[in-house]
Amino acid sequence: MIEARHLRVLRAVASTGSFSAAGRELGCTQPAVSQQMKALESSVGTPLLVRTGREMRLTQAGEALVRHAAGIIAGLTAAEEEVAAIAGLRAGRVRLVSFPSGSSTLVPTALAALRAAHPGTRVFLEEAEPPKSVELLREGDCDVALAFRYEGAAGAEEWDDLVVRPLLTDRLVALVPEGHRLARTAGAVAIGELARESWIAGCPRCRGQLVEVCEGAGFSPRIDFATDDYPAVVGLVGAGLGVAVLPQLAVESVRPRGVRTVTLEPAVRREIVALTLPDLAQVPAVSATLDELARAGTRQPAAR
Repeated sequence: MIEARHLRVLRAVASTGSFSAAGRELGCTQPAVSQQMKALESSVGTPLLVRTGREMRLTQAGEALVRHAAGIIAGLTAAEEEVAAIAGLRAGRVRLVSFPSGSSTLVPTALAALRAAHPGTRVFLEEAEPPKSVELLREGDCDVALAFRYEGAAGAEEWDDLVVRPLLTDRLVALVPEGHRLARTAGAVAIGELARESWIAGCPRCRGQLVEVCEGAGFSPRIDFATDDYPAVVGLVGAGLGVAVLPQLAVESVRPRGVRTVTLEPAVRREIVALTLPDLAQVPAVSATLDELARAGTRQPAAR
């Protein structure tokens, strides 16, 4: 294997014509230059220099190696500078995947702070709900994934192989029309109070947690409208067409007009986290992104 330090010595010997002059140029001793040249010739398996008295002459192999050495050393220097820039957060790239309500609340605050502190770091955002976002992380298609899981939910995904940065705990709240009988309730309301209501809920895959909570309270929700679009949910509730349950963070991501939020008992919470792989957690740009997401989490009303 050819080492870059040996190539630098070879170039110095070729340009100066002697080991002693090369040593002076490189700031080392003549024996050190001789030793490194022997190591290089051993690596390539052929002589690189012909020694005639005090004069040094390149062999054909030596000439070929010197000719390539300039490009190799220049490439290594460029690589070293680029890596140093990334390590020093003067450059870098982070691929972030987030679920929609995180994209509109946590992510903007975090990325604005990251750009202000490290303008050379670029972040690319895509949207995906867990478990898809976690799959993208494990498959190498992103560097950081925002995800969530509900406390005590059956079959909750395990993240033991990942670095987990907690961001906040998000509580589910009920949305009811302004004129609803429970709209002015000061305290918490049992979800069973909504058993006879018409419901707006997500698609069959996304409504699993709601159905599980309702069944735990002794009823199955009558779902008349299905949509995963949070503004649509708020609009339908505001029009008096039913009630809904959303995470507080999702409510923060829209302007809830014509609706009231009602605290539910028993409390249903989801843990919101940022995930990355153990090796990626050591990358400065990824680490800085995780830090800013954690700070953004503490500033969300849902975290209070």
